[in-house]
Amino acid sequence: MAKLYFSYAAMNAGKSTLLLQGAYNYRERGMRPLLFTSALYVEDGIGLITSRIGIAEPAELYAGDDDLYQAVREHLEAGKVDCVFVDEAQFLTPEQVWQLARVSDRLNIPVMCFGLRTDFQGKLFPGSAELLAIADVLREIRTICACGAKATMVVRQSADGRVLAQGEQVSIEKSVYISLCRKHWEEAIGRWPAKGPAH
Repeated sequence: MAKLYFSYAAMNAGKSTLLLQGAYNYRERGMRPLLFTSALYVEDGIGLITSRIGIAEPAELYAGDDDLYQAVREHLEAGKVDCVFVDEAQFLTPEQVWQLARVSDRLNIPVMCFGLRTDFQGKLFPGSAELLAIADVLREIRTICACGAKATMVVRQSADGRVLAQGEQVSIEKSVYISLCRKHWEEAIGRWPAKGPAH
């Protein structure tokens, strides 16, 4: 039985690298992976999954009103699909998460989603919330805060280095994000004084 997987992490944990490595492994074994990424990441009309270590691969684009179950079915008409990989899964709508669940349940194709769990304000993205609720397998990909603790949160910075506590949930400019542990995230956004009491 195929499963719906959700691998989540803070920024810069290597989510896209793991996705691309997984897709490579399928191809190496003569299998056909199908890759999707958010339409927010279109470059010159092409969807591109890019890793910080310098590897990239074209991918199908999805927007909020796309039916991903139907998209996979159409690809099946052209040939076998052995696995579906979804990058930037936090941008999926809740209905699209269910569409991907149907890909695994009804088409018997494993679906591997990779994305952020929370935004810069510490709130769940809608797609991530639905994946946390219904995915068969949840996997946390770890990265570290500058203090050495596990980073689970992100802050967004302005061009002059100020930490932003307000703004739109979605910004695809990766360079303005820093991954922090919960303690230092709370201090960075001003919810706790950096020199405050230890308790």
